[in-house]
Amino acid sequence: MPSEKKISSASDCISFMQAGCELKKVRPNSRIYNRFFTLDTDLQALRWEPSKKDLEKAKLDISAIKEIRLGKNTETFRNNGLADQICEDCAFSILHGENYESLDLVANSADVANIWVSGLRYLVSRSKQPLDFMEGNQNTPRFMWLKTVFEAADVDGNGIMLEDTSVELIKQLNPTLKESKIRLKFKEIQKSKEKLTTRVTEEEFCEAFCELCTRPEVYFLLVQISKNKEYLDANDLMLFLEAEQGVTHITEDMCLDIIRRYELSEEGRQKGFLAIDGFTQYLLSPECDIFDPEQKKVAQDMTQPLSHYYINASHNTYLIEDQFRGPADINGYVRALKMGCRSIELDVSDGSDNEPILCNRNNVTTHLSFRSVIEVINKFAFIASEYPLILCLGNHCSLPQQKIMAQQMKKVFGDKLYTEAPLPSETYLPSPEKLKRMIVVKGKKLPSDPDVLEGEVTDEDEEAEMSRRLSVDYNGEQKQILLCRELSDLVSICKSVQYRDFELSMKSQNYWEMCSFSETEASRIANEYPEDFVNYNKRFLSRIYPSAMRIDSSNLNPQDFWNCGCQIVAMNFQTPGPMMDLHTGWFLQNGGCGYVLRPSIMRDEVSYFSANTKGIVPGVSPLALHIKIISGQNFPKPKGACAKGDVIDPYVCIEIHGIPADCSEQRTKTVQQNSDNPIFDETFEFQVNLPELAMIRFVVLDDDYIGDEFIGQYTIPFECLQPGYRHVPLRSFVGDIMEHVTLFVHIAITNRSGGGKAQKRSLSVRMGKKVREYTMVRNIGLKTIDDIFKIAVHPLREAIDMRENMQNAIVSIKELCGLPPIASLKQCLLTLSSRLITSDNTPSVSLVMKDNFPYLEPLGAIPDVQKKMLAAYDLMIQESRFLIEMADTVQEKIVQCQKAGMEFHEELHNLGAKEGLKGRKLNKATESFAWNITVLKGQGDLLKNAKNEAIENMKQIQLACLSCGLSKAPSSGAEAKSKRSLEAIEEKESGEENGKL
Repeated sequence: MPSEKKISSASDCISFMQAGCELKKVRPNSRIYNRFFTLDTDLQALRWEPSKKDLEKAKLDISAIKEIRLGKNTETFRNNGLADQICEDCAFSILHGENYESLDLVANSADVANIWVSGLRYLVSRSKQPLDFMEGNQNTPRFMWLKTVFEAADVDGNGIMLEDTSVELIKQLNPTLKESKIRLKFKEIQKSKEKLTTRVTEEEFCEAFCELCTRPEVYFLLVQISKNKEYLDANDLMLFLEAEQGVTHITEDMCLDIIRRYELSEEGRQKGFLAIDGFTQYLLSPECDIFDPEQKKVAQDMTQPLSHYYINASHNTYLIEDQFRGPADINGYVRALKMGCRSIELDVSDGSDNEPILCNRNNVTTHLSFRSVIEVINKFAFIASEYPLILCLGNHCSLPQQKIMAQQMKKVFGDKLYTEAPLPSETYLPSPEKLKRMIVVKGKKLPSDPDVLEGEVTDEDEEAEMSRRLSVDYNGEQKQILLCRELSDLVSICKSVQYRDFELSMKSQNYWEMCSFSETEASRIANEYPEDFVNYNKRFLSRIYPSAMRIDSSNLNPQDFWNCGCQIVAMNFQTPGPMMDLHTGWFLQNGGCGYVLRPSIMRDEVSYFSANTKGIVPGVSPLALHIKIISGQNFPKPKGACAKGDVIDPYVCIEIHGIPADCSEQRTKTVQQNSDNPIFDETFEFQVNLPELAMIRFVVLDDDYIGDEFIGQYTIPFECLQPGYRHVPLRSFVGDIMEHVTLFVHIAITNRSGGGKAQKRSLSVRMGKKVREYTMVRNIGLKTIDDIFKIAVHPLREAIDMRENMQNAIVSIKELCGLPPIASLKQCLLTLSSRLITSDNTPSVSLVMKDNFPYLEPLGAIPDVQKKMLAAYDLMIQESRFLIEMADTVQEKIVQCQKAGMEFHEELHNLGAKEGLKGRKLNKATESFAWNITVLKGQGDLLKNAKNEAIENMKQIQLACLSCGLSKAPSSGAEAKSKRSLEAIEEKESGEENGKL
C-alpha cells in the first residue's frame, strides 16, 4: 500500500487546503462550531460551510489577511471558557481587515494546523504573484541541486539510471534511511505512473528523495523563519539564531560561514542561502545540541571548600557485576575513572605471599592484587579530570599487610598523595583547585601521638556492620581492629568518624573528619532533620552508601541525598537504569570533572533551606520550563522485543527530578507504527522552584499492552539546557549514545508562566489575575532583631512590585503582538514594526531616544489599533526605566538590613537565652533568622538581575527598532548617534556602580 504523502513544499500545502478539511471555529462567546474549510481553486479566498450567511459572505479574501498566528494567541482564545481544553499546537488564528479582526480555528492535529498556517502565510506573502508555486518544484534551489547530483551519477547521460544506483545515491545523501524503505518508495512512484520498468528517471529520483528526506516539522519551521521562502538567507538565519536559539553577538559573516559549512548545493554556498536539506543537517549538528557547550568545560568556581561540591562517587568500584556473586575486576576502576568518578572504593584483605588483595567476599575465587589496582588507578586517575581523587579505604588487613599497603601507595602514587596535616586554625576543607592532581585517602586514623605505632579503631566494614545491626544479639558495640601508624599517616583531611547526632557533630566534629551513612540511616535523617542535614553538610563531607540489602547491586536515588547537600553518594556503576542515568546526567556538567558546585542557598553560612520544601524556595525565583516534543528520529526496536515484529508505537515521557516540590512527569500521546520520524507536536510546562538542583530526563518507550519497553533516554541538568530548537541525542539502556537516534524539541525558560527572551533566562512573566505574592520576613521573637528586619518590609515589597510590574508590561505587549509568553523581545519588536507600517510601506512611528531610553513617537494620525499597541509599548519602557533608575536605591536598603541583621548572628543564642527562649523555641528563632537573611539576600540578587536584564532589554529594543527601519533619519550620522545612545544607559549604570564602590 502506498504510504501517506508527506508535505515537502508550498504546493503540497496549497493542494491540501484546496481539497479542504474540517476545522473547529472558535467564537468569543465560548461556543465552538465544526466547519469544513477550503481554499478556492483560484487561490483568492478561503470558504467554509455550513453557514447561516450566504455563500458569498461565508468567505475570507486572501487579500484581506493581515497576519496568521499559530497557537492560542488572540483575545478570543484567551477569554474563551473552553480554551484550556484546546491544544496549543492545534490552534491558529487569521487576523484580517483594518481592525485586525480574528478568525480563530482549531485543527484536529498540530500537523494540519501547520499546513494551513504555512500555506496561508505563503499565499499572503506572494499575494502579488500567487501562481508562482504552480511552476512546481522545478526551479527551486533544492531541485536544481538534486538535478546536478543525478546528472553526476548518470555516467551514460541518458537521463535514467538503475534502481540499485538510485538507492545507493539516496543512501549516500541520507545514511539514516533504510534500503527497504527507499526501494518501496520507488515502487510506489512507478506504480502510480503504471510503469513496468525499474529504471529511475531524474524526476522520479527527485520525487523519491523529497518525499523520503523532507521532515515536515523542519520544513514548516524553515518556511516560518524564512518569511515563506523555500530557503534561508543570512539575515533569516541571524534572526533565527538571535530570537529563537538565544545566540548573542551573532554577525552576518558567522551566518554565511554556517551556510558554507552545511548547505549541500554549490549554488547555495556561493549565493549564501540554506535550503531544507542543509538546514536539517545544521539542526542535527553539535552546534544545535541541547547541552550548553559552556558546560562542556569547567565553568564553575573551583576555589570553594571541598564540602561545597557534589562529588562523583562509586560504590564497590572493583565489581562489574552484582555484589552477591560478581568477581573482582580491574576494569571496574578503569570504567569509573574514565567516567570522571572522583571517589572510588578499595576493599582490601590479606592475601597470600604477604600481598594484600581486593576481592568480593561473596566470591573469593577471583581477586586482584592491591598493587596492580593502585597502579591502574595511578595511570587513569587524572585522565578525565584534574581534580582530587578520593580513595575510600576499606581496611581488613593484618598489621604486616597494612604496612605493605602503605609502602606500595607511597611508592606508586609518590608526591600525588595528599598527606599535609590539616590546620586547626582553618574552619573549612581545602578547595578542589588547591588539591588538583592530588590523591586523598579516606580512612581511620590513630591519635597524633608519634610514639603510638599501632592502636585500635572501629571497623570500617559497612556490610558487616549492617549485618551486626540487623542481628538479634547486636548490643550496640562496634567491632575494633588494629591500625598501623604508617597507614594512619596517609589519612589527612578525610578521617572517618562515627556519626552520633547533629548537635554533637556541630560542637565537636573537626572539619577534616567525615561520616559515612547507610542509605537507610541517611533516609531517616533526611526525613526527620532536613534543615540540620543541609547545615551539617556546609562544613563536613557526608558519604552515603547503598543498603546491604541491595544484593543485586541496584542503585539508590541520588537526588534524595543531593537535596540534603550530601556530597558523596556512592553508586553501583555496574548497574544501569534510571538512578544511574540521573547520576551520569548530573555529572555531565562542569566539564564532566566530577565536581559540581552546590546551590548558594546550601553553601552560605547563614541561609535557610529544607529539602522537603513544598513550594517556593526563599530568595529564589521559580522558573517555568516550556518543552515542546516535536518529533523523533530513527528509533530502534527495543532490545528483546519480539511481539510486534519491526513495528513500534513510541511515546515520550518527560521527568523532572529535583526537590520534592519540583518532581513531575508528563507524557505525549502514542504515535502508532512509526519509528523513523514520529510527529508528537505536544507542549508541556513545568514550574521549577530550585533550578540549580533540577534535572530533566527524556524517556522514549514503546507502547505495548504486555508492558511498555525502553527505547532510549537522555538526562540533562536544568542549568545545561540550551533554549530554542534542539536535538536530544538518546542513550541506550546501558548509557551509550545511539547513532542518529534523536528527539527534536523546543525549549524555552521563563519566569513562572511567561516571558522568555533570546538569552537563557528571562524575568518577563504574566501574573494573571492572581493576587500578588510577597516573600516576606518572619518574626523571630527577639524585639531588637525583629525591629531591624521590619525596616526591610517596605523595600522588599517595592523590589517585588518593580520586578513584576515590568514583567507584566512585557507580557502585555507580547499578547497584543499575538506572541506567546516564551517569545523574545526581538520577535516582539519585529511583529510590532510590521503593524506600524503604512499602506505605502513607510513607518507610521519613529524611534526617539529620550534620556537614552527608546521611545516610539507617531508620525501623524494613527488608527486605534496602533494607538493601543503604542500605549502598551510606552508602559513597558516606563516600567523598565523606573526599575533601572530605582533598583540601586531599593537594593541598598535591603543590603543594609541584611548587614544589620548579620551583626546579631554570633549573639543569637545568648540573646535568645536572655529572653527565655530555649529548646524548640530557640531553634525556631534560629530558623526564622536564617530564613530572613536568605530572603533579603535572594530578593536583593533578584532585583540586581532584573536591572541588568532591563538594561539589556533596552539595548535589544533599540537595535531591533534600527534594524526594522523605525529610526527617523537613517543617515550614518544618526546611526552613530543612536549607537552612542545605545551604550549610554550601560555606561551611566556602570558609572554609578563604580561610584558606589
